[in-house]
Amino acid sequence: MINLHRFDLVSLRLYLSVVEAGSLTAGAAHHGISLAAASKRMAELEQHCATTLLLRGKRGVTPTPAGQSLYRHALDVVARLEQLALSMDDFRSGAAGQLRLWANTSAFAGFLPRLLGAYLAAHPGVVIDLEDALSEDAARAVSSGTAELAVVGENTPLEGLQSLVCDVDELVLVAPPGHPVAAQSTVALAQALDHDLVGLARSTSLMRRVAAEAESVSRPLKLRIQVRSFDALCHMVAEDLGIAILPRAAALPHVVARGLRLLPITGMRTQRRLLLVMRERARLSAPAQALVVMVEARWN
Repeated sequence: MINLHRFDLVSLRLYLSVVEAGSLTAGAAHHGISLAAASKRMAELEQHCATTLLLRGKRGVTPTPAGQSLYRHALDVVARLEQLALSMDDFRSGAAGQLRLWANTSAFAGFLPRLLGAYLAAHPGVVIDLEDALSEDAARAVSSGTAELAVVGENTPLEGLQSLVCDVDELVLVAPPGHPVAAQSTVALAQALDHDLVGLARSTSLMRRVAAEAESVSRPLKLRIQVRSFDALCHMVAEDLGIAILPRAAALPHVVARGLRLLPITGMRTQRRLLLVMRERARLSAPAQALVVMVEARWN
C-alpha cells in the first residue's frame, strides 16, 4: 500500500495546475518554480504512486486513467485543506466567519448586492470575500476550494458540483434612440443580428448564450466591441457604436440615465437563470450554509 505520509501538498498543488493547464511549463510558471524543479516533482510523484500519471507529448501533457483518478482525489484534498486553513484564519482574526463567494458580472449587476446587503444585516459578524469573475473561473474556484460558493450562468460546466437556482432574469435588447430598431415594440433575434453588437468578452456565459442563440438561427454574431462591464457596454450603445443583448436587471439603471431604448426580443429563449454552486452542501461552513438558506427562501 502507498505510504500516505509521503504525499507532498506542494506537489499535489503543482499536479493540479499542470493537469488543468495541460502543460508542465504553465504549471511551473503558475507556482513560480523552474521547469526542471516541476519535472522533478512530477517524476517523484509518479515514482511514489508507482504508475505513470502524465503522458508527455508535443502539445503538452494529458493525464492517464491513473492520473485522472489522482486529479479528482487531489482536488478534494487540496480544497479541504484550503478551507481548513482559511477557517482557522477567520477565528484568529476575530471574525464570526468568512463567506468566500465568486460571482459573474450579471450577478453583480443584478440581484447580488441586494442579497448580500440582507445577508450582512442578518449576519453582521461575517466577513465577505467577494470576487468578480467569469462563470467558468468561478466554478473552478469552488472545485479547487478557493471559494465555497459561486454564482454562474446556467450554461457553465459544473462537473462534480451541486447547484440551485438563485436568480432568473430576462434577456432584452438595448439600442440608442436613433437606431433603426429603436422605434419598434419588439425586435426579432434574426433582425437584431443584422446589426453590429456590443458585448462582454466571448468567454462570458452571457455571450456564449447569445452566440448559441445566433447559431440556432444560422446567423453570424457581429460582435463589434467587447467590454468588461455592463456600464461600459451601455456607454458604447449610447454612443451609437452598436446594440446589445443583456439581462433586464443590468440594463434598467442605464436606460433612463443614458436615454436608451429597452426592447423585448422574440425568436429566442429570453429567460436566463443564474445558479449558486457548491461542492457539497453538507460540508459548507456556517456562513456559506446561511447564504444557501437565504437563497432558497427567495424561491420558496
